[in-house]
Formats: sequence, structure tokens, C-alpha cells
Amino acid sequence: MDIFDERETAFEAKFAHDQEMQFKAEVRAARCLAAWAAELLGKKDDEIGSYTQEVIRADLEEAGPEDVIGKVAGDLEGIRSTDEVRRKHRECLGKAKAELLEEKD
Repeated sequence: MDIFDERETAFEAKFAHDQEMQFKAEVRAARCLAAWAAELLGKKDDEIGSYTQEVIRADLEEAGPEDVIGKVAGDLEGIRSTDEVRRKHRECLGKAKAELLEEKD
């Protein structure tokens, strides 16, 4: 294997790792957003888990966070604006990425 093959393999491995970390961060962000929304909706402990699963299932509908934001914003209609949900999602995503970096060390 020459140096170019080695570099290509290394780039592919890094890309795969980065994609995996992004996926994990997005799932954590969806959980965080769901927990926040569940509290605002007044869900009880036994309802929070099922609501979180609903939000995570919504995350699998399309690439990116818009499906989760849309689900939660729809559920919080009249309680919080879509912009507030977007801000909370960004906050949750930042927190999730920081947690993953911390775990990596």
C-alpha cells in the first residue's frame, strides 16, 4: 500500500468517525429537547420516556434537525415559538457535542 492509499484510508476512517459522532450528538440533542418540551407540557415521569421516543422517531424522518424542531414546535404551539424551539435545539446540540468530546478524552 502506498502513501496515497494510506491517506485515503485515513480520510475515510475520519469521515466515518465524524458522521458517527454527529449522529450521536443529534440523538442526544433530540433527547434534551424532548425533556425540555415534556417539562413545558407538564408530562409526568411515566409519560416523559414515551414522549422522548416520539421525538427521536421524528428525528429519523429526514436528514437534519428540522423534523425534530417541527415536531416539538407543533407540540408546544401556543407555549413556545418555533424560534425558541430552534434556540433550545442549538443549545442542546452544543451541550451534546461537548459531552461527547469530554467522553472521548
